[in-house]
Formats: sequence, C-alpha cells, structure tokens
Amino acid sequence: MLSYIFAGMILVSLIFAAVSGNMAALSSSALDSATEAVTLLVKMCGGLCMWSGVMAIAKDAGLTEKLSRLFSPMLKKLFPDLDESSDAFSYISMNISANLLGLGNAATPLGISAMKELRKSSRDDIATDSMVTFVVMNTASIQILPTTVAVLRRSYGSTSPFDVIFCVWISSALALMVGLCVAKLGNRFLMRN
Repeated sequence: MLSYIFAGMILVSLIFAAVSGNMAALSSSALDSATEAVTLLVKMCGGLCMWSGVMAIAKDAGLTEKLSRLFSPMLKKLFPDLDESSDAFSYISMNISANLLGLGNAATPLGISAMKELRKSSRDDIATDSMVTFVVMNTASIQILPTTVAVLRRSYGSTSPFDVIFCVWISSALALMVGLCVAKLGNRFLMRN
C-alpha cells in the first residue's frame, strides 16, 4: 500500500513540476534531498551506535532482566494472557527498556521478535488484544532519555540537545495513556459486538 502512496506522490510531483515549468527545480531538490539524507544518516550513525552499544552492555550485564522484573507487575496487568516466563513477555520488556532509553532503532528488532511470539497465539491472522496493546505501547513509547532526538538536535548544531527532555516526557506519557485507553476501550467495544 505504501508503495502506491509513494508512487502517487512522485507522479503528482512530476505532473505539477511539468505543468508549472519547474522540472529543473524538482530535479535539483531531489538530488539535494538525497545528499542531505545520506549526510544525516552519517551524522546520526555515531550516536546511535554508541547508545545501541550501551543497550547491548546493559543486556549483557543483566540490566534488561532486572528491568523486565521491575516492569513485570505493570505488564502483567496490560498483558493478562501472557505467561511471565514466555519469550513474548521477555521481548516486550526489553523493547520497553530500549524505548525508555530512546533507542527506537535498538527496540525495533525486539519489537518484531515480540510480535512474532504474540502471533503464535493468535488465530486466523486476527490481532489479539495483546498484539494491539503492544503495538500501541511500542508506537507511543515513553522515553526517559530521548537519545535519537538528541542526536538529531546535535547534528543540526544544538548546544543543548537534551533541552527538550521535559516536553518528550509529557508528550510521550500522554500519547501512551491515550493510546492504551483507546485500545482497551476499542477491544471491550468489539468484544460486545
């Protein structure tokens, strides 16, 4: 579906550029944007590698297991159908740990693994309540340390890249609360019908 959307956007851009006589500007912008994207990736790479390494050290040191035990009571209420010793529960805990540290890139493989484990318990390719809850938690995650945002801000010249930390805490906490409420209410509504 996304490929159709992107293809449509490109087609519309080409049509409007041709009609308005701005094909040269479109070509120039496309090339400049591609260069800027690669430059941004290189700038972000160092910070992301460092924080991903910190997450790997935390995992090897057993910190993620401790965080998993710390989150266990809360996660048990959000995922009542999961066993605390299951792989899905472990992956969910590690995903939340990575998201708390603002490591979205490190959290992604853990989230995929958690979803694969959750999918084993679903039937007929229908998303379970746990799957929906996890997607909401992963998407609207609370970040204690917004490292990716800080790396981006630093790459654009910010002298205080973590100045946005309080805004990130408030917005991510509100997004998570609203998302979980909507997911739980939606599930109850669908269960009645």
